[in-house]
Amino acid sequence: MDKEITIAIDGFSSTGKSTVAKRLAKELGYIYVDTGAMYRAVTLYMMRKIFVSKGNIDKEAIVRHLPFISLRFEFDEDLGYGHMYLNDENVEKEIRYMEVSQQVSKVSAIPEVRKMLVEQQQEMGKSKGVVMDGRDIGTVVFPDAELKLFMTASTEQRAQRRYDELMGRGDDVKYDEVLQNVKDRDFMDSTREDSPLRMADDAMEFDNSNIGLDDQFEEILKIAKKRIKEVNS
Repeated sequence: MDKEITIAIDGFSSTGKSTVAKRLAKELGYIYVDTGAMYRAVTLYMMRKIFVSKGNIDKEAIVRHLPFISLRFEFDEDLGYGHMYLNDENVEKEIRYMEVSQQVSKVSAIPEVRKMLVEQQQEMGKSKGVVMDGRDIGTVVFPDAELKLFMTASTEQRAQRRYDELMGRGDDVKYDEVLQNVKDRDFMDSTREDSPLRMADDAMEFDNSNIGLDDQFEEILKIAKKRIKEVNS
């Protein structure tokens, strides 16, 4: 049996990381872990407690409540990936709302939050055979991953994709609002003190501003299969 590898996919928001990661995991028979969903679930919990809101964040209260949070993915065979459960509640739909997107970078910048989730992510991937996407997978969570990818695209293109996704789901949003959210998240993710978003030195960069996600996926799949073959040679 071939040795399995760890595939780390990092990059900016709305670059299609999760879409590629899900398809790649399904094609390879690997486990997919959406680390962004984990940070969103923690953010949702804190929003419900009113520890984080527009213009306000109570970091001390957030840290105190971390022990009361339980996260898990429950695999959906029809969809081919796991739904996010927060304290045994399926919050997969709610964590994708614009309100959560506007707050998640604030919560994810808190060192204690990152420490807790990084430890959980490392535990999930310790047996390899995993595709994990996020902001610091190749630099912090799995710096020794056999394959690291970094995805990017123009700000406007990413905002349009996010806007189309939200509108298609029936959310009432404005493009300018989505564009500003993308810019804000880029700034916060790239400038936070703890594990800022950056491309690992040994990562392969993919700019999909002008390429279809299907074409990009086929290219990435070839690269992944080649890397797996190299590891097993």
